[in-house]
This record gives sequence, structure tokens and C-alpha cells, in this order.
Amino acid sequence: MLQVGPEFLASNCHADASTYKITERLIQGPCICCKSEKLSLPVGSGSCLLGSEDQLLLPFPGPIPWTTAPMAALTDFAFMYRWFKNCNLVRNLSEKYVFITGCDSGFGNLLARQLVDRGMRVLAACLTEEGAQKLQQDTSYQLQTILLDVTKTESIKAAAQWVRDQVGEQGLWALVNNAGVALPSGPNEWLTKEDFVKVINVNLVGLIEVTLNMLPMIKKARGRVVNMSSSGGRVAVIGGGYCVSKFGVEAFSDSIRRELHFFGVKVSIIEPGNYRTSILGQEALPSRMKKLWDRLPQETRDSYGEEYFQAYTEKLDNLMQRAYTNISNVTNSMEHAIVSRSPRIRYNPGLDVKLLYIPLAKLPASVTDFILSRYLPRPADSV
Repeated sequence: MLQVGPEFLASNCHADASTYKITERLIQGPCICCKSEKLSLPVGSGSCLLGSEDQLLLPFPGPIPWTTAPMAALTDFAFMYRWFKNCNLVRNLSEKYVFITGCDSGFGNLLARQLVDRGMRVLAACLTEEGAQKLQQDTSYQLQTILLDVTKTESIKAAAQWVRDQVGEQGLWALVNNAGVALPSGPNEWLTKEDFVKVINVNLVGLIEVTLNMLPMIKKARGRVVNMSSSGGRVAVIGGGYCVSKFGVEAFSDSIRRELHFFGVKVSIIEPGNYRTSILGQEALPSRMKKLWDRLPQETRDSYGEEYFQAYTEKLDNLMQRAYTNISNVTNSMEHAIVSRSPRIRYNPGLDVKLLYIPLAKLPASVTDFILSRYLPRPADSV
């Protein structure tokens, strides 16, 4: 490939060819910037490239800094390194066991199917008999199901013993804590202690208890723990127990990751954005919000006002309607955390996480408060 000299780069790309003094061999080519008449370009040691004698491939208004080549090389190296880490998989996956909670639907259900297709041995925990039977029928003998309620200690201990009988001396390669609920959610003052406890018991306390019961088997296999958090674990965008529980998942995951490092166990956190799954429930959001509103004392309703209720419900409903329906981005991240030799500490599937929630989490709290407060309506008694 031929190179254009720096003399041309310092000139205007619209310059007439007759005014350009030529000291080297010339190449004729059109000006790609402005599509004007052909210019006579000298071949030199500049940085603008000509792919042929009649086409200028990369017209620049000035010379490229000397740092461009090293930066390009570093970028290429970074991409190659990332590609190598993504493609460097664990061996003998067909012999390894994975235990997944919350497999009735959503992320857990799809992940179980993906891992079966990969040839792994999947132990899928479902809350309902119906969910367990359907998943078993739709997959192969490599998947086995068990009923599990993560809010009940006896159910967790029974599941742990069942897993121990299945994996034997080789241990459990991966635990995926996926079970979770999001409702009820809304303005904190509209909720009760029981509303918070209902969500926290599943998303955080249940996750912790399942992990503690499975750890001896995971340590034996020097395996993985994959915990389902959320973008709501980075910045609290809604009231209720959901974000509270996900912040707890982040803290618990960080602490056990550092402790289990010495045993060869890796811990990954999945922080998806706004995806539509059964975690949002089957009932329409406006009707759920109406139930919360109707049970409030009259004094509380007067302080917020009917307009606040209507505006808040509409904004929340619009947010839910814009949720991603393709959940494979999330399950692909979960799968990578299980099968890769170099799993990441955090996975952030969804553009909204990368472009909105993570930047908000990194901004000063006062700036984040200002931005999020613009989204909320003003109560009737606001100052």
C-alpha cells in the first residue's frame, strides 16, 4: 500500500493540483473529503494511505500523532487478549455438575437448556412441580430437577444433600444463585416491613443460605459461584426490597470472592439491565400500584396527591414496557462465567447498564440524585 507525504497532509484537500509543487513520483486520485477534481499526490512517508492509483482511502486534515501506532497496537492486543480469555474454556465440561436455582422460567430456565446443549450435567431447582416437569420433559437425561424454596431452611438442606449424592467425590463445579423476586416495589413510604422482608428473604438471605450449604462441594471441585445481582445493585432507582437486596448480593459476593480465592474458587456477579422476565409478575403494573395506593392512610395519600400516583405509575409502566425481551445476552454471560477459564468478576449485559446505570453509580451522589430526581414527579406537599 502506498503512502502520501506529509506535504499534502499539511495542505487543503480542496487545493488545485496545479498549485502543488511536486518533488516525488505522483499518484492521481480523487479527494474523498469533498469529491472534487482529482489531485496529484506525492508518495512519501506520511500517514494518509492510498489503496490504489485512483482512490484515497483515509484522507486526514493533518498528520497523525506519533502515538497512533503504539495505541493501535495496544488496542489490537487488548482485543486479542479479550478474545483469548473468552475462547479459553474449561476442559471436560461434560463431566461437570452445575446447580441452578430459579429454573421455572426466565434466566434460570434458559441457562439450564444452554448448558444441557453444551453437554454439562445440570441440576435444576424449581419452585413449582409444574415448572420442574416441563423443564425435564423439554431437555435430556443430563438434566435433573428438584423442588426448592430458598426461603425455607429445611428445603435448602434437603437440596444440598441431594446435590451431594449426585456429584459424589468430584464436587460441584458451579452454583448459580438465580432465584429472585422483584415485587412489591414502589415508593418506600408506600410499603410495609413485610413487603421488604418478602423480597430480601428470597434475593439475599436465601442466596446466602444456599451458598453456605453448597460451599464444601464447590471447594472440593475448585469451582464457581455465579450470583444474580442487578443494575439495581449499583444504583438504587426504585424503592422497596429489590435494590436493597441486590446491594447486599454485591457485598456478599465481594466478600466471599476474596475469601474463596485461596481455595481456587471464582465468584462472578451478573448485573443485567432492564429485562422482561416473570420476576415482574403476571399482574399488570398499574393494578399492583393501585393496590399499594389504596391501602395507604389518607394522610399519606394527601401528601403525595393523586397526580403523583398517576405520573409515578405511568413512568414505571413505561420503563417496564421498554424492558429487553431477548434474555440470551444475560444467559450467555452466566454461561461464560461457568465455562471460561477466566471468568469476569462482573458481567453487565444490556446497553442501559453500560450507558446509564454504571455511569450514574460512579458519579458523585449529589449529581446522581439530581439526575434521578428529574425523573420522579413532585408530590403535592413538596417544598
